[in-house]
Amino acid sequence: MSEVHFIVGAGPVGRHLAALLVERGHEVVVATRSGRDTGIDGVHHVAIDAADAEALTSESKGAAVLYNCANPTDYTRWAREWPPLAASMIVAAERTGAVYAATENLYAYGPVDVPMHEGLPEIATDSKGALRARLWAQTRKAHNDGRIRAVQVRGSDYIGPGVGANGHLSRVLPKALEGKNVTVIGSPDQPHTFTYVNDVARTLAAAAADPTAYGRSWHVPSNAPRTQRQALTDLLATAGRPPVKIRGLPPILLRTLGLVSPLMREVADMSYQWTRPYVLDDSAARQHFGLEPTPWEEICRRSIQPAEASVSR
Repeated sequence: MSEVHFIVGAGPVGRHLAALLVERGHEVVVATRSGRDTGIDGVHHVAIDAADAEALTSESKGAAVLYNCANPTDYTRWAREWPPLAASMIVAAERTGAVYAATENLYAYGPVDVPMHEGLPEIATDSKGALRARLWAQTRKAHNDGRIRAVQVRGSDYIGPGVGANGHLSRVLPKALEGKNVTVIGSPDQPHTFTYVNDVARTLAAAAADPTAYGRSWHVPSNAPRTQRQALTDLLATAGRPPVKIRGLPPILLRTLGLVSPLMREVADMSYQWTRPYVLDDSAARQHFGLEPTPWEEICRRSIQPAEASVSR
């Protein structure tokens, strides 16, 4: 049955989700501040400030699902931009009756020494992790109070088309394709889970369509962890290129840079993700939704194409 699905955000997850929902025969609206065209046939685009609850409610009226795929990319603006946006999404979901399906990361757990599963306490002490934990607690309370129906999907660091400079691998990939040495945050040799953006979209759509999934978070099915060195070498091999020298940027240097750069100070707060194993336990979502991650080899093929195009320009 065709439904209206309203997506806030046109980043890689929002675009993949829009394409997936159109393929399934739904009417899809993508909302951004600029109203920019995603280039996906069959998608309607609107320009709104999603932090304006009145505007968001008006535009999303009649939608079966309201997806939050927004992500302010500047860490220094999160404290200002996220709370009003999250509050607006809750208000709009309550007023319209739409299911609220939100994309999230793993920051709320903070540093842990075990694979991250949905039962871990959300006790991050850094400002960004604590913020994400607080916002989800507000959403979960609205759900538990019966005001909305909400579900959340969490992935690790993204890989895939459209991630670009916001991805730890795709940020350095164009330079590596030129045969140049690259620098990554933290250690290049710690196991790390990378999540394919299309798998985020698939999990988000599955969770939104399943009432038994509501009221909790789900981890996106992702491939076995790889080190930054292994993952980058796999990407290069897919392109028929040899490995390059990879240097790690230690947290102490990030903190030094943070003395003069607010952004580097924020990045340094999250550097624990790259100095110890950062592994996602996705077993609950695999079992509940019957989803498996896209094979790593296919992810590499799809990821290398836009990077090669950027190098050739």
